[in-house]
Amino acid sequence: MLAAPRSQTTRNRFPFYPNTYILSLGETIGSRIEELMGMEESRALELMERAGVLLYGHFVYTSGKHGHVYVNKDRIYLNPVICSELCYGLAEEFVDLGVEIVVGPEKGGIILSQLVALHMSELIGLDVQAAFAEKDGGGFILKRGYDEAMSGKKVAFVEDILNTGGSAEGGINAVRRCGGHVVAVGALWNRGGVTASMVGSVPLLTSLVNKPFEAWDESDMPDDLKKIPINTNVGKGKEYLAKLSQQTD
Repeated sequence: MLAAPRSQTTRNRFPFYPNTYILSLGETIGSRIEELMGMEESRALELMERAGVLLYGHFVYTSGKHGHVYVNKDRIYLNPVICSELCYGLAEEFVDLGVEIVVGPEKGGIILSQLVALHMSELIGLDVQAAFAEKDGGGFILKRGYDEAMSGKKVAFVEDILNTGGSAEGGINAVRRCGGHVVAVGALWNRGGVTASMVGSVPLLTSLVNKPFEAWDESDMPDDLKKIPINTNVGKGKEYLAKLSQQTD
């Protein structure tokens, strides 16, 4: 079934928000409906910036490289209205794929899978289920009855940030082991240049924002970055400095 027509009322599209619900951004849900029909990357970036997702300074990434910008994905979940709008944007990407279950990796992916499934249910007029994959050693596993629910179903896998694609691939492998068919992967931000072939050759990989950040090895850092103290609150800065301290002792 195709997406709900634009003329459909805000209350029907978003039954969990009254039409007069006022966003912290100074807008009503109703005022954003038309722009929600196919979310532009600029809108997704605007929402993330307003949520305080983008941090600037000197950061050490999971890859070990250094850079000026960090995507603090946890800030998204502090802002449920913004998170909901972003998830609506992802849900629209999946409406014509016959998705029956949305799966995300713990922990943030639990919230994403619920909201994307909720918005998909509203868009297509059918119940779309949500589940999450749990960490299991170096990979992921589905349990709590979610494993049984996957068999033969079309699945969309959702992530907040794609860096290397490792956690997405692990979650996709878990779904496939349970007999699920992953028809798409969706992310709020693809900052690692991840492709469909890097996450198990899924039919579709989509993201609201597709912007990589420039990053450098320690030996190649520009002078201006070297002068900025390393942020130890997010990323791998704390671990990096601890390792550096051990090497100099």
